[in-house]
Amino acid sequence: MSVIERVIVRFAGPEVLEWCVVEDVQVTEQVIRHKIINDEIIIAELDGQPIGYLRIEYLWSNIPYIGVIFVVDDYRDEGVGSKILIFLEDYLRSRGYDVLYSSSQVNEPEAQAWHRSVGFVESGIISGINEGGIGEVFFRKSLT
Repeated sequence: MSVIERVIVRFAGPEVLEWCVVEDVQVTEQVIRHKIINDEIIIAELDGQPIGYLRIEYLWSNIPYIGVIFVVDDYRDEGVGSKILIFLEDYLRSRGYDVLYSSSQVNEPEAQAWHRSVGFVESGIISGINEGGIGEVFFRKSLT
């Protein structure tokens, strides 16, 4: 059985809080705890160990946005990120959403290529929004 066939994707529970806090340094433990309670953190596990992570945000409280998605280095290019994304898309569709947004820094060509490879299209850039004046490329994906 391949790695991707053994990967389980699910909403995070309190048992992975510590792992999520270590991996997602952009937000506080309190934020992650709140997001776990509200099904806004998705993890991918292999043999019971987390190997991937996605944090959902909602722009204006009603437009789903991927705040962060990552896969542990040893499992990149195995389809784990795509499997996490499919889980999120199915969840959002079941709740009536028809679009998903995401972004990456303008100096991250690999992240941008991944977004395009899974069906996102570029929808705009905010210049200078990140540390060091680095811009952010935004992506949109239709869920219909």
